[in-house]
Amino acid sequence: MALLTGLCLWSQALDSGRLLEVAAGRSAKALAGARALTQMLEKAQGLDEEGRLAAVNDFYNRRIQFRDDQEVWGVVDYWASPLETLEKGRGDCEDYAIAKYFSLLALGLEPAQLRLVYVRAMLDGRPQAHMVLAYYAQPQSEPLILDNLQTQVRPASARTDLSPVFSFNSEGLWSGVAGAPAGNPTARLSQWRDALGKARAEGF
Repeated sequence: MALLTGLCLWSQALDSGRLLEVAAGRSAKALAGARALTQMLEKAQGLDEEGRLAAVNDFYNRRIQFRDDQEVWGVVDYWASPLETLEKGRGDCEDYAIAKYFSLLALGLEPAQLRLVYVRAMLDGRPQAHMVLAYYAQPQSEPLILDNLQTQVRPASARTDLSPVFSFNSEGLWSGVAGAPAGNPTARLSQWRDALGKARAEGF
């Protein structure tokens, strides 16, 4: 019964037929990426939530090569949809975080459990803008961090190299990772609104 419920949640959160149809209309590489994603999600469905986090984190960290938007898209800043990222096989930190966010929703996690977090990351001794995905088992829980810079999902307290600036999901925008609500993310972040629209059109 639990497995059946999970499958129902998955089918409601991701229209895999739509995703494969859109991918087939784009390119062979997009279709291969979409098939690999749906296969990973089917396998991950039987795992507990932390297992799902690890499966999704590992899938994108292994499959996508880090490249900046200028190289991939020819523009300074572009937020790709999951299928766009899979088709390119390359992306920056926002693209990893966005793809992981929608993939975990497809596995039945609630939007309230997930936030995309802008952070200052200490890289080579210098602070740099970066984005990660945070998972909350409960609203007041310490978040676990999914990051393209590290292979393991780790608690926020173990990531002393990251300083949160603001966080958001499809439902809200916050200062830091646990601050007071700071408005509607789709009104404040036009790139996020565009990414949501593209992902929904792909079946997420």
